[in-house]
Amino acid sequence: MMQIGSTLPAHNLHVFQARRAGFQCSGSPLNPLNRVSSRKSESLSTETTKKHLSNLEKLLQKHSHPNLPDPEPARTEPKSNGETRARPGILQGLNIARFWPEMKAAEEMSPRHLNRLQRLLSMSAERSPRNNLGSKWGEYHGSNDWAGLLDPLDENLRREVVRYGEFIQAAYHCFHSNPSTTTEESQYPRHVALPDRSYRVTKSLYATASIGLPEWVDDVAPDLGWMTQRSSWVGYVAVCDDRREIQRMGRRDIVIALRGTATCLEWAENVRDLLVPISDENEEQAKVECGFLSLFKTRGAHVPSLAESVVDEVKRLIEKYKGEPLSITITGHSLGAALALLVADEISICSPETPPVAVFSFGGPRVGNRSFANRLNSNSVKVLRIVNNQDVITRVPGMFVSEELDKKLRETNVGGALLNALDNKMPWAYAHVGTELKVDTKMSPFLKPDADVACCHDLEAYLHLVDGFLASNCPFRANAKRSLWKLVNEQRSNIKRLYTSKAKALSLKKLERDLSMSMSTCLPSPS
Repeated sequence: MMQIGSTLPAHNLHVFQARRAGFQCSGSPLNPLNRVSSRKSESLSTETTKKHLSNLEKLLQKHSHPNLPDPEPARTEPKSNGETRARPGILQGLNIARFWPEMKAAEEMSPRHLNRLQRLLSMSAERSPRNNLGSKWGEYHGSNDWAGLLDPLDENLRREVVRYGEFIQAAYHCFHSNPSTTTEESQYPRHVALPDRSYRVTKSLYATASIGLPEWVDDVAPDLGWMTQRSSWVGYVAVCDDRREIQRMGRRDIVIALRGTATCLEWAENVRDLLVPISDENEEQAKVECGFLSLFKTRGAHVPSLAESVVDEVKRLIEKYKGEPLSITITGHSLGAALALLVADEISICSPETPPVAVFSFGGPRVGNRSFANRLNSNSVKVLRIVNNQDVITRVPGMFVSEELDKKLRETNVGGALLNALDNKMPWAYAHVGTELKVDTKMSPFLKPDADVACCHDLEAYLHLVDGFLASNCPFRANAKRSLWKLVNEQRSNIKRLYTSKAKALSLKKLERDLSMSMSTCLPSPS
């Protein structure tokens, strides 16, 4: 008989124990004693239920008694390719269908749907194994423009992409926890809750708008003063300091993470979309968007420009770790993705000893013209653009031109000459940079195919899609490791309705951080 339930690794037992009291409260949807069934065939004896829950309680207490040693972590078995595979946890054998008869109907579901349900009910995200990149780290950093790694998506590259996306999430969280910028705070690095403890923050980065709002705005809304401040914390520089992680990655990695648009003045800069020369000494007329360049180059009243800060810090780190294999990875989302390209351009020429520079951008808009793209290529900057096919932000600013059509035209003599001539003449002749990894909202079994613009541009939605991406001609990865609780919590209106052929719904009424969910059978909607 098939078994269904949420398998908890041994190291997650403490989390389960801390939350089980909440599961037994009167309002918990996981408490079968509070569920009223409309069919007699689905009723369950109260005494039988109590007995099963009591047995489960005893089992958990047995492994968490204060006088007993902590439960040993899940043991691993070596695989032939050097990876490790976790053995089943102690709850693997629990037959949840015996506790709740309505779950017996789930035994008729396909293994694919059972897997999805188990993942929905998972307590925490499982991470893919960190394989040793060794001498191949350059390939994952873009030395060959990720040739042969994108379609199908290499497992190691998938993990690296998601990992760098989480560095951006840390930048968002840090900013929103304290959006104001004071003179005192700008003198020291902020505390950032990094997703990888192998790294430490060495520098806070600020972006400054060249425009401002009228003074009366602050008088009308004094509590929202940070919305009108010209200089705002935009990200950080972090460096890997853990020897084991350095050995695994094959080098010491320097990360520059940049958040997306968050203040009114940043939005105002975003719409200043005329192309302007990136420098006065540029012979090929490499041009970038006026607003992006303004945020990058403008100095604040108490902080240097983003360009100055990042160059000074990179030079310092290069000198400090001189003689070691180094890499610089710049990662950003939305506005941060645009600024990441400007940062990459600046640091690629800041020192004759600059290590390999790669950009991992999520939902990035166009930044400059074709000459700017050629400039980055000539400076050996490698760019991997993660693009959601449904994200309109990746097709602005400039004209809505198909990237595929543009590429085909440039491959012809006549079309290439014409487009090259237009690049330097038209004020909105934008072009993307680098290699593209395309994902699609419609491939997710959990997101609605007509999800709104905000969802299609959301960073967590991007990481969800990358985690489930196998190849352009394959369905969503059934064994995707990333937890869904954050995606559902933030994009609830864009999550598909779930149902079964027997009209038993898995309600998504309440999915807060404790992952309280109704335990009914479900199948994903085909639309």
